[in-house]
Amino acid sequence: MLSRDRWRSFLVTPDTLLRWHRQAAKHKWRRWRKRRGPGRPPLSDDLVDLIVRIGRENRSWGCVRIQGELRKLGIRISATSIRRVLRRSGLGPAPRGGQTWAEFLRSQAHSVLATDFFTVDTVSLKQLYVLFVVELSTRQVHILGVTDHPTGAFVTQVARNFVGDLADRTRSIKFLIRDRDTKFTASFDEVFRTEGIRVIKTPVRSPRANAYAERWVRTVRTECLDRTLILGRGHLQRVLREYVGHYNQQRPYRGVDLGVPAPASTIKIPPPSVNVVRHDVLGGLIHQYHPVAA
Repeated sequence: MLSRDRWRSFLVTPDTLLRWHRQAAKHKWRRWRKRRGPGRPPLSDDLVDLIVRIGRENRSWGCVRIQGELRKLGIRISATSIRRVLRRSGLGPAPRGGQTWAEFLRSQAHSVLATDFFTVDTVSLKQLYVLFVVELSTRQVHILGVTDHPTGAFVTQVARNFVGDLADRTRSIKFLIRDRDTKFTASFDEVFRTEGIRVIKTPVRSPRANAYAERWVRTVRTECLDRTLILGRGHLQRVLREYVGHYNQQRPYRGVDLGVPAPASTIKIPPPSVNVVRHDVLGGLIHQYHPVAA
């Protein structure tokens, strides 16, 4: 609208004018954001903790897999947000490492048994031998037999009886851990091999290799046998039957998160109550507590 000879009347250059315009636009949008508040609402701390927990517990899961798992729980979140949370927590892309030894052994425990002998001296100092089996997954204990002469025929027969019980319970067992005691004969191992169970022998003089069985021997001695005088084989069988019933169905065990190895299917968890009744086991040697019915 102005002739070229009048352009000298402008006080600023075109670059300055454009810069002023950009600054005005920036100021406008800044005020608009302040009125509107921040953009996308931040994730809650509980949701962040849940994402990190799922990422750590499932190292093979990627962001989309975690996104799908959260959607099953009714939580809708983008994979990008999940990736951002995982990176802030030091968790990179999947896979984030392989199985640890603890996880591997825990998963294998469902198909592993451990067996061993321990001895008990009667009042007359006669030595009795007890053969037992521990299920590693639940810590449930089975007494296979008590004898004063652990012959090959004895261990083979009790092994057959136990394998028959496993078949009735439809348990899938793959491994049996035992030491190199000569009382475990070839026929004993063959009973398990015919059922597809591999017998694993521990190294020589390595009790820790059969730690589950050794730990139960210490437990039964500390809680029961060291505090009882055994009269004979029949008496020992009755004592062990009653103690194992308590151990499997009533005694909380730290190895299974303070649970019971084999709780009765009819037991229902009652509401919290301090009104309890005591039930004596082994003549009061062990006490059990049960809630009083309202």
